[in-house]
Amino acid sequence: MAKITVSDACIGCGACTGIAPDIFEINDEGLAHVVGEGDIDSAKEAAECCPVEAISVEE
Repeated sequence: MAKITVSDACIGCGACTGIAPDIFEINDEGLAHVVGEGDIDSAKEAAECCPVEAISVEE
């Protein structure tokens, strides 16, 4: 099982939620957080697209 995390570097751009809405959500503070497990490839794509490299995916 992969471990998906979002660091404090998140700026809340929302790219991750567009790519993997089953994994990421924007919270009340306007920042992304992990809400579930999903396709690992989608999580990796979101990590690659994050402009501040705030997402990590550890397999």
